[in-house]
Amino acid sequence: MKRSVPRTVIAVAAVSALALGNSLVGAPSAIAAGTSSVAAPAATSGSLSAASNAAVDAYLAAHPTAYHRSAGDALVPQAVVVGGNGLHYYPYQRTHRGLPVVGGDFVVTTDAAGVVLGLQVAQSAPIGTLSLSPRISAARASVVSQGRMKVESLARPAEAAAPRLVVLAGSTAKLAWESEVVGTTSEGPSKLAVYVDAATGAVLHQQEKVLHGSGSSAYNGPVQIDTTNSGTTFTMKDSSRTNLSCQDAANNTVFSGTDDAWGNGVASNRETGCVDALFAAQTEWKMLGSWLGRNGFTGSGGGYPIRVGLNDINAYYDGTQVQVGHSQSGNWIGSIDVVAHEFGHAIDDNTPGGISSNGTQEFVADTFGAATEWYANEAAPNDTPDYTVGEEVNLVGQGPIRVMYKPSTVGDDDCYSSSTPTDEVHAAAGPGNHWFYLLAEGTNPTDGQPTSPTCNGSTVGGIGIQKAITIMYNAMLTKTSSASYLKYRAWTLTAAKNLYPGSCTEFNAVKAAWTAVSVPAQSGEPTCGSGTTVTVTSPGSQSSTVGAAVSVQLAAGGGTSPYTWSATGLPAGLSIYAAGKITGTPTSGGTSSVTAKATDAGGTTGTTTFSWTVSTSGGGGSCSGQKLGNAGFESGNVTWTASTGAITNDSSAAAHGGSWMAWLDGYGSSHTDTLSQTVTIPAGCSKATLTYYLWIDSDEGTGTAYDTLTVAVNGTTKATWSNVNKGTGYVQRSLSLTGLSGSTTVKFTGTEDRSAATSFLLDDVALTVTG
Repeated sequence: MKRSVPRTVIAVAAVSALALGNSLVGAPSAIAAGTSSVAAPAATSGSLSAASNAAVDAYLAAHPTAYHRSAGDALVPQAVVVGGNGLHYYPYQRTHRGLPVVGGDFVVTTDAAGVVLGLQVAQSAPIGTLSLSPRISAARASVVSQGRMKVESLARPAEAAAPRLVVLAGSTAKLAWESEVVGTTSEGPSKLAVYVDAATGAVLHQQEKVLHGSGSSAYNGPVQIDTTNSGTTFTMKDSSRTNLSCQDAANNTVFSGTDDAWGNGVASNRETGCVDALFAAQTEWKMLGSWLGRNGFTGSGGGYPIRVGLNDINAYYDGTQVQVGHSQSGNWIGSIDVVAHEFGHAIDDNTPGGISSNGTQEFVADTFGAATEWYANEAAPNDTPDYTVGEEVNLVGQGPIRVMYKPSTVGDDDCYSSSTPTDEVHAAAGPGNHWFYLLAEGTNPTDGQPTSPTCNGSTVGGIGIQKAITIMYNAMLTKTSSASYLKYRAWTLTAAKNLYPGSCTEFNAVKAAWTAVSVPAQSGEPTCGSGTTVTVTSPGSQSSTVGAAVSVQLAAGGGTSPYTWSATGLPAGLSIYAAGKITGTPTSGGTSSVTAKATDAGGTTGTTTFSWTVSTSGGGGSCSGQKLGNAGFESGNVTWTASTGAITNDSSAAAHGGSWMAWLDGYGSSHTDTLSQTVTIPAGCSKATLTYYLWIDSDEGTGTAYDTLTVAVNGTTKATWSNVNKGTGYVQRSLSLTGLSGSTTVKFTGTEDRSAATSFLLDDVALTVTG
């Protein structure tokens, strides 16, 4: 499997909009999966080992149904994130026949050795057969989209961007127009992504992208902040952190002066508000590096400008900036927990899957606000660490706006219920905040923090806020665009198990805290502490012949499934795949000692060792029989060397026999797929014949060959087919290879231009020799 773009790496060390009150702007209760505005994490220097990449590629090739792959899908790898305990997170987006798939994202997790540990998928079903011809015009979709915003003054779409066609994934995929509408509603600034059905004009989904939420500071006393000096001018622009500055929202100008002393300690002073906000942002940046190993808010050393002076009782992050408004009494609300919350949205936005959804986005941001406060560890009378949100700024004169140890104190739910995902997003933060407090502090803290009653009357022990945010952050690195409370339960359990493989303490604390706030157990969620060992059954001594395909299935028991597999000492030409099957065609003789290892979901391993002898009798086997391995593709993506997704059991196309086939091209865009295998034709055979069943299905006409399939043997093209030869089913084709002997490579190459789609379906390929 070859990647379409190079992989890049974001290194992360071990571990890791604030709407303030009922009158403030809130994000929607659900966010459309895989929104195009969520940028892939920017890359830093470095590369992953070929072995790690190959393990992920092999896993994806062998398990297309696990991530609901359809013919016409193309995977788009994003920057790889290296997390705690050597974990690697491989995020992917996808396109379908050239169009972006909204909600088609997924994340593969591996350990430090490259063993695949798990897969998190946003999409719930394959796209299947879908017309990509819109019946509704882009102009009509734009009008429909603008009608979704109840505006005071409607602005033009950002950068005058026209609607674009996308595939909106779901239980039934839809072709949709994606539009962005920018304006000001009665609740404040709004940037709304709207998805309009390209067939009917109905609104399928919409997503709000504005998330509300040495100097003398108002909330932290005298502080040191990083600024920039140029000649006799000082500015509130961080000299070492890219794009991090504090500006006057009246004109978006960075505060400047003739000395490096800022603010007067009065909270209503705009420059003082910038001292607080910049100190909070720089402190959070330090926490990200020290506790979580993350390089800034974007993950690649990038930040966002802060603008103090919003004429609203609010603060928000919108993907380009953090705006800081004022309290009801007129003081700027730049406290650590408020600003760190807003930048928590930025971190969420810049991890796989983008901004969390289904009522989880605000609690996610709150965890970063709390962690930053505890990292700062300010002493009284300044902003001492706690688990309340906005207590210093006193937004509307009633104290904190959220209370993590008992959310019901301010009217939010303490416990999860089926209605939580559709609650107003800040009220929906209650169960998540309660969970995080119980995980960090437990029900009866010993550090002076308040007790926290549980929903089931249980007693929960805390593990400390640094471990809590570490688990939370690593869970976010497996996040997909279909985030929910139920998924965060599973993601955080998986993160705890992967981060602390030798201990169940952290795992059990995560589980107990979720259960204590009534988030129920999920089918298939991980377990810990089975106490059993993993046993690999020996297949016995193996014998095979050069040029003859082999297939040996290994088995394991004990531990916690699923298992991942690796092996050393395999004869040349053989490989072991994720399901424990050894396949391939031996290319040289000899005897070797093979050690196969199975690793269970908890990291426990078991091994078996056996001998494997490969003979060279007959100069490459006998002159009889069929020589290709996995000739009908029913073993999945093994033995053959194939482009990603080429070997498939996609139900939207029919195999000639069985359920698997090779499907080359069919994207309707410029694309090349290949399929090849090398075998040995024994010397002295009187006849050798290549046969294959081919079905060419095309949207092209039959007058000109635009899309082609070539059949090459040892690099020489022996046959060429194209859209001109399209038909309605499989036709067996044959090619004489008589006279060839020794190592022989058969290669199929499908090449598609950028216009209409042509699919080349291959099945039941055979290379048969006779004496």
